[in-house]
Amino acid sequence: MNIYGKLLVACVLQTNVWGTAAFVTQKSKGFAFRGTDGLSPTVSYLDSNGKGSYMASSKLASSEGSTQGEGVMDNSQSRGPSSSSPASVLDARLTALEQQQNRGAQGGGRPQNQPRKLWDSRSAVIVQGGSLKTWSFPNPSVERVQVVMNTEGRPLDADIELWQGPDNTPFKMRVYVEDGSLRPFRAVIETPRGPNTIAIRNTGHLEFPLAAYVMAGSADNGFVAKTTEETIPRVIQGGALRTYPFDPTVESVQVALRTDGRPLNVRIELLQGPNNNKQVMELYTEDGMDRPFFCVIETPGSGNVVRVVNTATMEFPMTALVEAYQVSNGNSASNPVIGGGSGYMDRAW
Repeated sequence: MNIYGKLLVACVLQTNVWGTAAFVTQKSKGFAFRGTDGLSPTVSYLDSNGKGSYMASSKLASSEGSTQGEGVMDNSQSRGPSSSSPASVLDARLTALEQQQNRGAQGGGRPQNQPRKLWDSRSAVIVQGGSLKTWSFPNPSVERVQVVMNTEGRPLDADIELWQGPDNTPFKMRVYVEDGSLRPFRAVIETPRGPNTIAIRNTGHLEFPLAAYVMAGSADNGFVAKTTEETIPRVIQGGALRTYPFDPTVESVQVALRTDGRPLNVRIELLQGPNNNKQVMELYTEDGMDRPFFCVIETPGSGNVVRVVNTATMEFPMTALVEAYQVSNGNSASNPVIGGGSGYMDRAW
């Protein structure tokens, strides 16, 4: 007891003289970071003798915290600046991530400030046959969304709904496309007074998946209606229909529909030949002025006719605008070459 008492007095005197804690009898334990790559360093725990107690792989190594069993890191250990400190490892990881992003932008990736294209395959979601996918927009400033769907050449059959609150579906739409690769579906759905949710259900069989892409739409990063001074909307009474034939040089057609505040019930068909429906859309909107409809229909080939049918009763007329959206120069590889030009009959046989 006398020996222990003398040792205690010596420790107290050493504390008073140097002003430091003298009750540390062993070396502090520390973490050694040995990176296997630039993003996932391997953390090894070393004891006072330099022998490893355990090895653990970590996505984000932290200088504070605890692990299981004997791997508890003491917060009172020294944190002097060294090459293997957690702060330096974290800085190195952040630098590597920034360099990787810069290389991606220089190698053809999309810069951060550049608007997205109409079809972004990286953001597309595969919707299997019979399944449902939803896209929620809680921000009230999102006034419209763009919906793009396509397939790998198989038929496209889907239901699109706009959900606004519980049991409130102000917009419904049924879409059928014979070839989702040749004629992808593109439409703009108005979403005033958020939050809103877009629901897409693939009503086809399991063998017919589709790829869907939904984004907040604006005039800067999407397609908008192209109108001129000669554009004259046509009024279609309830129960009536109107057809719009187009030249083979027209590659796509824009369709814009609205009412004076009444519900909108319409059927849009793309025909190529007699009673040969290439694309069919049936939609319902509870307010055709607050939520007008706009879409772009691809019209490859010749003999394309767009037919708009007002499926509502006579008390619910609507206004339709159907015009060419993209027109080619006529030099298509599918166009026939007709002989018999000038001097054709004068040449020697």
